[in-house]
Amino acid sequence: MEIVLLEDVKALGKKGQIVKVSDGYARNFILPKKLGVEATPKNLNDLKLQKANEAKVAAEQLQAAKELAEKLGQSSITVSIRAGEGGRAFGSVSGKEIAAAIQSQLGLEVDKKKLVLPEPLKTFGVHEVPVKLHKEVTGKLAVKVVES
Repeated sequence: MEIVLLEDVKALGKKGQIVKVSDGYARNFILPKKLGVEATPKNLNDLKLQKANEAKVAAEQLQAAKELAEKLGQSSITVSIRAGEGGRAFGSVSGKEIAAAIQSQLGLEVDKKKLVLPEPLKTFGVHEVPVKLHKEVTGKLAVKVVES
């Protein structure tokens, strides 16, 4: 029996691949666990339409990420932290605080996990913070850390 795999199956094939398996293996394992469907013309046509829709959605997400990266590149946010003796920073600015500042100052929704901060910002001044919006798109945001 020919099966179109809906998910990767170890030692059998990858998602979307058409494989030939025994009838018992297909009836008792592949089909009940929804790992694949029988390779009929109707199922093949449905899968082609589904792949086309997925490609369209992926292109829209990429375009939205590029637009957001452009908006972030043209803007900057200001975050204030307390200063200790001698004008040194008392504390630091984390990704969570930067994400909250983006939401309040720019009105844009950016997840704190998308901010690429190797360590929190501990000095005053302007810092360039990379924002990984998509696997192909990374924007830069200017974060100005000031004394409160």
